Amino acid sequence: MNTNKPRIVKDFDKLDVEIQEQVKLAYPYGFFQHLVSYTDREGNKVSALPFETADKYYLIRMSKQTAIELIEEDDDYDSDGSLKEDIRLDYEDKYGGEPDFMDEIKDELNTDSDDDDSDL
Repeated sequence: MNTNKPRIVKDFDKLDVEIQEQVKLAYPYGFFQHLVSYTDREGNKVSALPFETADKYYLIRMSKQTAIELIEEDDDYDSDGSLKEDIRLDYEDKYGGEPDFMDEIKDELNTDSDDDDSDL
């Protein structure tokens, strides 16, 4: 994560459609397994989906249950919870493929599975 970027904490349904589509492209197999936990300013434990653009770092607030429901109710995903191939190709054409930051997240998931997310 680039700490120089503004951090935006928002609910998925409050994001611009373009950001929602990019999030779907970044997480084509669903959201819940990528949620991170952090403590908010009021001291509450919160879960969120990390997403980074060229100029902003998003923490998209959602519980595991909300993450599952979003995918189940979204027509862009099939019954297995995967982004439909035609939708994925459309988003890749529109946004230029998988976001670069996903490589960093995949590396972290593969090598740092014991890291503490409390510094978010």
